[in-house]
Order: sequence, then C-alpha cells, then structure tokens
Amino acid sequence: MTHANVHRIEIEPNSHRLRVIHGGITIADTVQGVTLREAGLPEVFYFPRKDVNMARLERSDYTTHCPFKGAACHFHLRTEDNGLVENAAWSYEDPLEQVGQIKAYLAFYASRVDRIFQTS
Repeated sequence: MTHANVHRIEIEPNSHRLRVIHGGITIADTVQGVTLREAGLPEVFYFPRKDVNMARLERSDYTTHCPFKGAACHFHLRTEDNGLVENAAWSYEDPLEQVGQIKAYLAFYASRVDRIFQTS
C-alpha cells in the first residue's frame, strides 16, 4: 500500500518573545507570534501586525504564490538612512484555509534583516 505524499505545515502559537532588529532598530517585538514549520524548510516566525512597526514598511509590487499557503504580498523595510531593504517581509492577507492562522501576520526574511530571534 502506498501513501500519497502529504505536504506538512504546522502552525503553533509561540509563547516566547520574538523580535526583528535591523540597523539597531526594533522592527517587530511580540509575545503573540506564531511559528510555522513546513516540510523541508527552516521554521518561520510570524508577527501580528499590531506588534510590527508598520511605519517602517512600504508595500512592494512584488508578490509570490505558494501552492500550500496562497498569495503573499511583500514589503520593503525603510532604514534610518532612508534606504530601502527590498522585499524584507511578506504577509498572506488571504491565505488558504488550512493556514488561516497566519492571515495578516508578517514574516521577515532572515537574510534581509540583521536579526530575527526568540528569547524567553
């Protein structure tokens, strides 16, 4: 008997403090984030918008599509020197039903910000 490959995505509330820091500035700081674990990929922390400094983000025209999560819009990050870090964050504003918990949350590319970390 063979089993169809199932693409696993797990989303759990994260009880730790999660932060994003770039250029010495805290961009996001929450104790109400969620952790998304997806088969074969590193875990990703998602931040509620209320805990993200949205004044530092500017919506990009760039979008991506995941067959398991849906369409993601992206955001540039404004830095202190008025430069932009292109497409530093993304959000699923209308995710597929099975990942509805991340609706309107934001995640950041670790390669485009200085630090994303979890503390106690």
